[in-house]
Amino acid sequence: MSTVTTISPSTNQPVVTRAGVTADDLKRVADNAQEAFWTFSQSTTLAQRQELVTRAMDILEKRKDVLAHELTEQMGRPIGFSPVEIATAIKRSHFLNRVSNTVLNEVVPGEEETGFRRFIKRQPVGVAFIIFAWNYPWLILVNSLIPAILAGNAVILKPSPQTPTIVEQIASAFEEAGLPKNVIQFVHCGEPSLLEGLIQSPKVDHICFTGSVTGGLAVQKAAVDRIVNVGLELGGKDPAYVRNDVDIPWAAEQIVDGAVFNSGQSCCAIERVYVHKNIYEPFVGEVKKVLGNYVVGDPFDTKTHVGPVISKRAKETILAHIVDAVSKGAKDETPANATFENTPAEGNYVKPTLLTGVNHGMDVMTQETFGPVIPIMKVEDDDEAIRYMNDSEFGLTASIWSRDIEGAEKLVDRVEAGTVYINRSDYPSPDLAWTGWKNSGRGVTLSRFGFEQFVKLKSHHIKAHP
Repeated sequence: MSTVTTISPSTNQPVVTRAGVTADDLKRVADNAQEAFWTFSQSTTLAQRQELVTRAMDILEKRKDVLAHELTEQMGRPIGFSPVEIATAIKRSHFLNRVSNTVLNEVVPGEEETGFRRFIKRQPVGVAFIIFAWNYPWLILVNSLIPAILAGNAVILKPSPQTPTIVEQIASAFEEAGLPKNVIQFVHCGEPSLLEGLIQSPKVDHICFTGSVTGGLAVQKAAVDRIVNVGLELGGKDPAYVRNDVDIPWAAEQIVDGAVFNSGQSCCAIERVYVHKNIYEPFVGEVKKVLGNYVVGDPFDTKTHVGPVISKRAKETILAHIVDAVSKGAKDETPANATFENTPAEGNYVKPTLLTGVNHGMDVMTQETFGPVIPIMKVEDDDEAIRYMNDSEFGLTASIWSRDIEGAEKLVDRVEAGTVYINRSDYPSPDLAWTGWKNSGRGVTLSRFGFEQFVKLKSHHIKAHP
């Protein structure tokens, strides 16, 4: 039997090891899930499922310190920030719980015909297979898990090998809350080929994947011979445009946070910045001031702002993007900062890097970097900014920074992205649809629309007997 090992990003030493599954294990999990689904969906009401979610979240709340420690150890986010993800995941779950009353209701047509009754019911799809990433594992998980459970589905969870204990904690909390056996199951698997069998299983009725474009394409390919829905939340190369009317120090502080938080490892992090030529130089100067105050270091140090990136391979990719840009004419204007140069040698640390003089002939402006890099490009005007913002295979989020809200609203209507911000970034709002355009994905999580992938519609047409 194979094993799945989690390597600490800050020490590159093993911290968690789990037994991997076999093909027989996966078949058994799918069989158990399908059986649990039929019992769960038929024997519980929405109100009962809502109560289960509430109790499970209360249990997680009591464990939040342990959960935050695990998050920092396994994926490297500074301990000062890890508790925020736990708290936000719980809060988001309560929101989804509240709106489910409205979202999962029957739909009654506006006009009735005498002697007839017509309505549409939302029914659970069956067994949902949820594969999710390590960078915001709690938030990504609840986005799909909570609507799936509330709708009456059974779920199989597959976490990233980097954050394996997430599924163990959530399954334990729901079990303690009273969820019937096998409604939530999880698998640890380091062999993608094994997962193909589960994706192709007729016992699996829906697949959700959050991760890289490469991974999403592999899941889609594995499901190609089935009539089954596949939801994909993939990568981003999210742009920000800073207009010439902003408060420059304020905008610089916000942009740096949007680019560097979580070591830049967010699908909706700011990965490229376009700045109007009239404020380009002063804006770059303010970014330097902000970066100069950041602290890179041990994620268990409460003073740390930026911890390690997830792996040696990720570090190599980020540094390669920087080298490529500089070799093509970009300038590294990262400010002097002792913590940037004296990081622990054993970890995967990358200093927050400021690049100027960049262009779209460089990987750092076109390929997903997924690291703490801020490439800034000067633009002539709004039209040029929009043209460059849309010059990407990705379309997850984009932001425009301006005092002129009306003018900025006209511009965001021209931006090709599923979520657009004005004077904000890197924030999935639970009451808005989270959806990717272009290669950033397919399908929706969050908001009332995030429930739709976990239900199927059944139309009822009833005529009175004469």
